[in-house]
Amino acid sequence: MRIIVGIAVIFLMLVLLSTSVECQRPCVVNVGAVFSFKSVIGRVAKAAMEIAVLDINADSTILNGTQLKLIMEDAKCNVFLGSIRAFQVLDNEVVAIIGPQSSSIAHTISQIANGLHVPIISYAATDPTLSALQFPYFLRSTHSDSYQMDAMADLIDFYGWKEVIAIYIDNDYGRNAISVLGDELAKNMAKISYKLALPSEFDVNTVTELLNKSKNLGPRVYVVHINPDPLLRFFRIAHKVNMMTSNYVWLATDWLSCTIDSLSKENQDLLSILEGVIVLRPYTPETTMKKAFESRWSKLQQKDLVHSRLNVYGLYAYDTVWAVARSIDKLLQVDANFSFSSSNILQDPKTDSMQLGKFKVFNGGKLLLKILSEINFTGLTGQVRFNADRNIIVTGYEVVNIVPMGNHTVSYWSNYSGFSLFPPESGKKNHIKIDNVTWPGGMTQTPRGWVIANGGRAFRIGIPKRASFKEFVTELNNSHNVQGYCIDLFNEAKKLIPYYIPFTFVPFGNGLFNPNYDDLVKMVANGVFDAAVGDIAIVTNRTRIVDFTQPFAATGLVIVAPIDKSKADSWVFLKPFELKLWAVIAVFFVIIAVVIWILEHRVNDEFRGSPKRQLITMFLFSFSTLFKTNRKYSIAVKEENTVSPLSRMVMVVWLFLLMVITSSYTASLTSILTVQQLSSPITGIDSLIASDWSIGYQVGSFAYSYLSDNLQIQRSRLVALGSPEEYEKALRQGPKNGGVAAIVDELPYIELFLSKRTDFGIVGQPFTKGGWGFAFQKDSPLAMDMSSAILKLAENGKLQEIHQNWFCKNKTVCPAARRKKADPNQLHISSFWELYLVCGVFSLAAILLFLFRVARQYVRYKRKQIETSTPSTSLSSNTHCSQVIYSFFDFIDEKEEAVKRYFNQHNNSQSHAS
Repeated sequence: MRIIVGIAVIFLMLVLLSTSVECQRPCVVNVGAVFSFKSVIGRVAKAAMEIAVLDINADSTILNGTQLKLIMEDAKCNVFLGSIRAFQVLDNEVVAIIGPQSSSIAHTISQIANGLHVPIISYAATDPTLSALQFPYFLRSTHSDSYQMDAMADLIDFYGWKEVIAIYIDNDYGRNAISVLGDELAKNMAKISYKLALPSEFDVNTVTELLNKSKNLGPRVYVVHINPDPLLRFFRIAHKVNMMTSNYVWLATDWLSCTIDSLSKENQDLLSILEGVIVLRPYTPETTMKKAFESRWSKLQQKDLVHSRLNVYGLYAYDTVWAVARSIDKLLQVDANFSFSSSNILQDPKTDSMQLGKFKVFNGGKLLLKILSEINFTGLTGQVRFNADRNIIVTGYEVVNIVPMGNHTVSYWSNYSGFSLFPPESGKKNHIKIDNVTWPGGMTQTPRGWVIANGGRAFRIGIPKRASFKEFVTELNNSHNVQGYCIDLFNEAKKLIPYYIPFTFVPFGNGLFNPNYDDLVKMVANGVFDAAVGDIAIVTNRTRIVDFTQPFAATGLVIVAPIDKSKADSWVFLKPFELKLWAVIAVFFVIIAVVIWILEHRVNDEFRGSPKRQLITMFLFSFSTLFKTNRKYSIAVKEENTVSPLSRMVMVVWLFLLMVITSSYTASLTSILTVQQLSSPITGIDSLIASDWSIGYQVGSFAYSYLSDNLQIQRSRLVALGSPEEYEKALRQGPKNGGVAAIVDELPYIELFLSKRTDFGIVGQPFTKGGWGFAFQKDSPLAMDMSSAILKLAENGKLQEIHQNWFCKNKTVCPAARRKKADPNQLHISSFWELYLVCGVFSLAAILLFLFRVARQYVRYKRKQIETSTPSTSLSSNTHCSQVIYSFFDFIDEKEEAVKRYFNQHNNSQSHAS
């Protein structure tokens, strides 16, 4: 009995203790919420948080009987009021604050939370500068704009745009996000060319003025990052000022997707003005839980219990309340007796009238912050967990294209897979990254993304007004008639650019002297000219201040000097023929030697004997024909002792060929040896630098600075020359008579100079490499388009055609042809290939006739042998082919006279027998 009573007492004590512990858990836990009730995000978030509180308090598995109380205060989109409301909720001893949705208010409240150790978790503040280092008690259950701007930069890079205009709200939310966008674009060699700020409370006039101002700028890609706007005022104004057309690209951050999702039925018609806009929307997986909540929301909306359409921030707000509730539940399990203590920071006797001394530090704040940071559960937006920076781990973004029939998701983006047509959680990859997009104005072709920023004026293109070498570019007699090789090339390239360029050529220089090209390029850099077209060399100091197109002509500095071709070297006798022609002549001497030996071997004793004697006779005979071509043909044939008619036929053709070749050789060598020219010891740039002679250069050319600054040649040695006539005069006078020893200039000028003068030439090799290009202002997109056009001209042959029209009208004076032809007196194989062909055909025909005749004799010979042989000595029927071949060659080696004697003897024996 005592045992039973003892057990009953112990059980009663346990029940009492359990009841006591249960009573130690607070009945209510206060959580604050500071946000703007009537904002686009706030209206949805308020209803979503109220539903979340109801669900939590109705769930017996969480908080274990403790009720969650949400104390909401309206910040009214004002930083000052938001701060006051934060103090008001803190006065209620809240353990955490949900919100604010404004990044500016979050900065202020986070400072307060740091002092009172109250965690703040925001479902809408996206400012990337709300970092965990500066605000250790701040958590973010929505994405950071650093993540969103990474996606935006990838989108801009995908379409190849290099310059954008950013329009943003001038507060922490707008400025800091656009700053991150600039950093992300720089990684892809792009940039924000212009930043246009709007006040938080902008009006129609402010937006209209800002948009009209942007029309005079070059970029046409706009990134809009402003607050959600239920009336779409910004885009309504953009549509009114005619900027929602095919010339523009509009990219918007998630503020617009939030606005569109929240539009009431009365404002749905506003979507028509957004055609072609691309929007980023935070991606949330389509889970069963999410679909159930959306269905529930729709029913509440039909009952008029909620007054807004659901957007993604409503989902974030719902999950945020659950994250706080789950963390509080874990906190109560660890420490149900958390408390608040007076704040040493805020106590100030002088401010007692404001009651600031009532604020208390939350002693469980650090533990609750730790629990929140480690939270991990599945919510409406997917997996809810935070990274090391206390930002929620975002799945990715949807790329939404707004079209008349509704919103169309054209791609998904995540920072690990980039753009894909499949959702991030699918794990699928594809080569098509973004689906077909409809752009403003209904265009399907990707917009160029920029126009020429000229403020309505014509594009001013500076051209050098040259006094010499006018074939390249110049203005004719102040007539505004600009022409030249460079002008024709520019006009052809302009035709390949898919947009209109209003431009006018502005001559630079007086036409009496060649202008200084460095000054012309500087005027482009300084904005006096929008571009410069002409024979402008691409050199280092110029590329620092302007952008050049793809080179359209290869250039390089070369040396031109008087050359002496009359001083023949020891090998001058080889110069009349090119190497290939010498090789063909040698080969034909061998061929003729072999052919004549074959034809004469059976009938001519001079071509018989030992192999050594036959070889010597064969080649001596062939080469000796070279010295018989000056005699009469009939005598020549007789003296060579050729017996065979076939060999004499071959000799007729061969000696005729030799006569033509030797005559041509004599004429060419005579021309080379008799041409009298000036002499110059200059062999290249090294010998020119080592000398102390004067050097000529073209006025305005970069050759002057290169020779003096790079090669350290004394400037006193450099002589400015302005025309080809001055070039010729200075070279003929020479350095001792007031002229120059050589001229250093760019290859195209020298080629044109030499095309009409044969007593000067290029000595040495080009000692610089470069090209000519058109100059544009730094970062001008037109430079890239013009480069592409020049490449197309080179590929389709138009570039070469333009060059030939200007410099190769007469092929004999074409500079390129002249440069390729090193010696005009040298003969080539193309001059004699017909004669060699005829000689080869005759030789082959003679050999074939010879073999046919010998083959007939051989067959007859074998028949005679069979007729005279006895059965025992008759030829075996299974004689090998090799034996027949050897027998045939032995027959060929026999003298013709011996074969005929054999045939005669056989015929005589047959007649006697009969």
